Amino acid sequence: MHTNDYIIRLETKEDYRATEELIRESFWNVYRPGCSEHYVIHVLRDDPAFIRELDLCMEQNGRLIGQNMFMRTIIEADDGRTIPVLTMGPICIAPDLKRRGYGKILLDYSLEKAAGLGFGAVLFEGNIGFYGKSGFDCASRFGIRYHDLPEDADASFFLCRELIPGYLDDITGVYQTPQGYYVSDSDVEAFDKDFPPRKKLKLPGQIFS
Repeated sequence: MHTNDYIIRLETKEDYRATEELIRESFWNVYRPGCSEHYVIHVLRDDPAFIRELDLCMEQNGRLIGQNMFMRTIIEADDGRTIPVLTMGPICIAPDLKRRGYGKILLDYSLEKAAGLGFGAVLFEGNIGFYGKSGFDCASRFGIRYHDLPEDADASFFLCRELIPGYLDDITGVYQTPQGYYVSDSDVEAFDKDFPPRKKLKLPGQIFS
């Protein structure tokens, strides 16, 4: 996808380091002191569930300014079926370009691309205030539960969007996060040593400490 201002294209191996640096810059001290997302994508690229046709970069004047990627996963339906779905992320835009519309452009293009490949639904963890503008709703509205979450817990972070209308009709069940997203702190620390030093800070609003 091209406009006068940006290009959205597939990530190449030559982009890997720049993508990881972008993700690190975007997520640093946001959800935890430091971040793990740059290591997560490094690991996921070799995961069988990783979808190379949906591994996307956004570029502006030769500079990488955004990225998004998808993984195959499943819903374990209450009736015993296994329902193929997607999960998404990390997704990010360069910090200096946030709140200027690039994130929504990249997200909407990514979802259109996924729908074009025949995938039925996307489920992931996110802020409904942003992702609702691109058609996401709380997954509970579809009868889908987040794995290991108590029934009375707040699940407003768990979002869903059908890419094929009616894909989740008559389905209730439990969503499973792909195992590749679970990385150890020690592995993250070792990987991060290859990047320029940055100070880890405990900040209000962080989910993890």
